[in-house]
Amino acid sequence: MKLFEYMGKSIFSTYGIKVPAGKMVTNPDDAAKAAQEVGGPVVVKSQILTGKRGKGGGIKFADNPEEARQAASDILSMTVQGHKVERILVEEKLQIDKELYLAITVDGAAKKPVIIASAQGGMDIEEVPDDYIVKQHVDVSLGVYPYLGQEISRRLGLAGQISKEFKQLLILLYKIFREKDAELVEINPLVISGDRLIAADSKMTIDDDALFRQKDIPYVEERTSIEKQAHDLGLAFVELGGNIAVMANGAGMSMGSLDTLVHYGGQPANFLDAGGGTGMEGTAKAIELLLQTNPKVIFINIFGGITRCDDVANALVQVKKTRGIPVPVVIRLVGTNEEEGVKILQENGMNAYKVMQEAAAKAVEIANAG
Repeated sequence: MKLFEYMGKSIFSTYGIKVPAGKMVTNPDDAAKAAQEVGGPVVVKSQILTGKRGKGGGIKFADNPEEARQAASDILSMTVQGHKVERILVEEKLQIDKELYLAITVDGAAKKPVIIASAQGGMDIEEVPDDYIVKQHVDVSLGVYPYLGQEISRRLGLAGQISKEFKQLLILLYKIFREKDAELVEINPLVISGDRLIAADSKMTIDDDALFRQKDIPYVEERTSIEKQAHDLGLAFVELGGNIAVMANGAGMSMGSLDTLVHYGGQPANFLDAGGGTGMEGTAKAIELLLQTNPKVIFINIFGGITRCDDVANALVQVKKTRGIPVPVVIRLVGTNEEEGVKILQENGMNAYKVMQEAAAKAVEIANAG
């Protein structure tokens, strides 16, 4: 479960990590009040569960409460990186002398926590060369002690009071990582402001399987309305924002479908793994979900093993007769009971492809033609 920035900063502050003075609000008037309380220039930041907010226009600066009100009004009317903004954080504008990067996450291959740090923090951290990234695994039986922070601080080129603060901050960050059952705690940027180290941003992800232990952390729903419906049906579904709705059986087949559509110049609307063995009822519900994305075309890619092709065909016919399908449907149908499935489709005015690439190319052609 991902946490909003303001939630992560609240946890940081509780543990003694310095954060900018600020307040989360949901409307322009409260943003103006928050700016008045903070005093001086402020930053108005969209609260969404994704990065690249600055590049998407989701972060603005204001010199006074009225400017903060206008900035909040602008941001709250935006969709940033595909996310509708419903919350904003108004906080003090920091004096930034240098930006660092610091995170602790899980290294699945090593089966250990790993500290990741860089003296080149801020936007586009992903593009920083490996030579400028410090990585240090943590022995969970020992934890993080000052000597570990001292080594990382030295490699980052820190000295004096800042080095001392960094060592203490790293201990606190690891304590949060362990006690909050985090998969990731990240500060980017970790700002050097005078003789202070301040967490100017926060990114935290909590292990879903440990949420029962984290009663003090409010539950954050990340799924869209359609994704919630799919989850309740036991389907793996992610909205992607394109115009070609996609259904396939199996995660690999679903990913292959998306890649093939993109290869031919298409824009998938979603990832939907209908799973192996999905019966006629489940398939029908999956198709109904696809229609909610308002696609230009539906691409169904079935390689039937446990899944029976005739069940898929019957489900498609059922939806067509009971609800109607207002957009073209392109089907690739191969595998168990393939002949029966193809016959059912043909009897109801639909055809099926045997080769995925041909079907994907046709779906893209239809979508691009409008």
